[in-house]
Amino acid sequence: QVQLVESGGGLVQAGGSLRLSCAASGTIFAINAMGWYRQPAGKQRELVAAFTNFGSRNYADSVKGRFTISRDNAKNTVYLEMNRLQPEDTAVYYCYARQRGYDYWGQGTQVTVSS
Repeated sequence: QVQLVESGGGLVQAGGSLRLSCAASGTIFAINAMGWYRQPAGKQRELVAAFTNFGSRNYADSVKGRFTISRDNAKNTVYLEMNRLQPEDTAVYYCYARQRGYDYWGQGTQVTVSS
């Protein structure tokens, strides 16, 4: 029903910035939650930033103050602005959405931060 497509990943030096985009398409009624997860190689997937069903924003402690999640409802797009990137931020970043009890995931986009 809902398709999520991420873009904006790439290679960046430590201290640099990237902006990820996630465009949603398909049958959209009322998305209850939307956000970003990441999965470093060989590690568990973790929450990075998300909008709750009430519109508030949650951030992982490791990115608080550096990353900002935002959205453009007219474009059905959510963004993740990543600043002062560190090698520890290297991971595949996944867009996530929840609607009517179903979870939807994007294909992921690689972010690599070099020292």
